[in-house]
Amino acid sequence: MRNAIIVDDERLARRELRAMLEESHASAVRVVAEAESVRTAAELVRTCDADVVFLDVQLAGESGLELLPLIDPSVAVVFVTAFDQYAVRAFEVNALDYLLKPVAPARLARAIDRLGRPNDGVAGPSTEPRLAYQDRLFLRLDDRMAFVKVAEIVSIVSDGDYSVVRLASGRTHRARKSLREWVARLPENAFARVHRSTIINLEFVERVEEWSHFSYRLYLRGVPEPVTMSRRYAGQLKR
Repeated sequence: MRNAIIVDDERLARRELRAMLEESHASAVRVVAEAESVRTAAELVRTCDADVVFLDVQLAGESGLELLPLIDPSVAVVFVTAFDQYAVRAFEVNALDYLLKPVAPARLARAIDRLGRPNDGVAGPSTEPRLAYQDRLFLRLDDRMAFVKVAEIVSIVSDGDYSVVRLASGRTHRARKSLREWVARLPENAFARVHRSTIINLEFVERVEEWSHFSYRLYLRGVPEPVTMSRRYAGQLKR
């Protein structure tokens, strides 16, 4: 059983979503509170022991996204938005799920089904669409939740079941995402695997130098140390 909080500045929208959850999904989700602001929602998540938030993106005078740094990363987030299908893609790509207003019963059922999967809120590569270069990812970075532009990712280095993401700003973060998942999701014409543990954004490659008979060195814009590319992946990249 999941404890849920509905965050929406419209009382009617909160009431309608609560009714749908209580009528059709009472065995899986229990609505423990409602909030109309980020500050109230953050407090309720802590005091009500909530582990899922149905979050409207546009609140009165503020953005629902401001809630994300204020809650524990283990809390699942389902976006609820009035954006059309094209605009909402930025939120869909790596959130647990999104619901488009007015909420359709079938979409709500799908979101509840995903809540029951012990997979860190990120569906496997076989069920998610490949990203576009201008998309945004909703990721757990270090100890917080954040949106990351795909185009700002310079490189990704494997770290066990995690990965270290270097951004164009020069900052690096650990993400709960394996290299296998990245390979399946990133746009193929913009990113390339150059080593069994490394993916790079081709837009940031300044030059390639032969290092030995078996490897090359890639120099990336804004990265002080070169990245090693093995002969195997060099051949794939040339093709």
